[in-house]
Amino acid sequence: MTQNRGTAQLAPARADLPIPARAGRAPATRRRRLTGQAALYLLASLVVSLLAASAAPTPLYAIYQRMWGFTPITITIVFGVYAVAVLIALLTLGRLSDSIGRRPVLLGALGVQILSMVVYATAGGVGELMAARIIQGLATGAALGAIGAGMLDVDRERGALANALSPGLGTGSGAIISALFVQFLPAPTHLIYFALVGVFAAQTIGVALLRETVTPVPVTRAVFVPEVRLPRAVRGRVLAAAPVLFAVWALAGLYAALGPSIVAALTGNQSVVLGSASVTALTVTAVSSVYLLRNVPARTVLVWGIAGLVAGVAITLVALGAGSVALFFVGTAVSGIGFGAGFQGGIRTVVPLAAPHERAGVLSLLFVVSYLGMGVPAVAAGFGATDGLGLLGAARVYGLALIVLAALALAGLRRTRAVRALA
Repeated sequence: MTQNRGTAQLAPARADLPIPARAGRAPATRRRRLTGQAALYLLASLVVSLLAASAAPTPLYAIYQRMWGFTPITITIVFGVYAVAVLIALLTLGRLSDSIGRRPVLLGALGVQILSMVVYATAGGVGELMAARIIQGLATGAALGAIGAGMLDVDRERGALANALSPGLGTGSGAIISALFVQFLPAPTHLIYFALVGVFAAQTIGVALLRETVTPVPVTRAVFVPEVRLPRAVRGRVLAAAPVLFAVWALAGLYAALGPSIVAALTGNQSVVLGSASVTALTVTAVSSVYLLRNVPARTVLVWGIAGLVAGVAITLVALGAGSVALFFVGTAVSGIGFGAGFQGGIRTVVPLAAPHERAGVLSLLFVVSYLGMGVPAVAAGFGATDGLGLLGAARVYGLALIVLAALALAGLRRTRAVRALA
């Protein structure tokens, strides 16, 4: 693509520019459109803001719990329904942007996301909180595949890196910024959501200016039917990456759902900023590892991700046994390396091999695996925390299960490598 590494920020849409999507070109227009780096940064910022918004309620769960009197099971169920809604949207809407274009899907998703922020801000009980999570999950799931594919349309190499960097940036920044709002600003259960409405409104204007990279085609009913069929070019790579993605996002799910509660149990301090620091510590090291390992071969990065996950979780288990919050944060930081490396390795292993018109569908499937890992084990941990194990006991069992998952992922990675060698 001629604009991939250019510095042009706004450029007239031209019919002679190659469009890395279906055969043909998006209709020419005289309107000025965002292209090149500007488009890539805008799309990456969408992932950051969407996942920041998904993490924004994390510091508020303790406040909601005091207001409405629910148990840790309810917290993880509220967290889990979001993951389920994301999965439903990924499976039913994940390929839609390959047919109607990236921009229409993103505009619709941002509108629904704004609606979810309003429901959060006006919630008066657990029912409204769950409704907000469901609406938010549907919007996020619909957008993720389109955003990821759009970044690859702009620049395949930088787009793959941005796909790996953005989720960690969003999850970490959302938790800590929300905690700062809660700790130091008025109206803790309202203000952060209204601030996010402003962010999404500004991004909607930006998306309206994006140059479309897909030639629209008629939408058939089959587009909305959940499909697990993979393009032949990426099947082996997905088999290698999927177990790693599941494992690292299961780790992220534990921190997003129960991280602040674990910190409070270890320290006896109810500070929402301190509690959210566990999520931020995980994602800061994750993002750092993604950037530092960007030029390392993808399969090597996957192996390092598994090693980081095992080492970090092992340190965390020792910390939980000793009741040491300092060691807990050390384990969290090491685990973050595993999270970032594992996720980056998975994306880079699979996505570059997908054809342009297959990118949104392939990315959506990878996010399905990731959100299954994030949601299902976290809900199980919530039940364990209430059903006799206690919070720290459930976290220990969860940690041991993660180590087993990582071992299985490594075995799967070695097996797919051996199969490819024999092919």
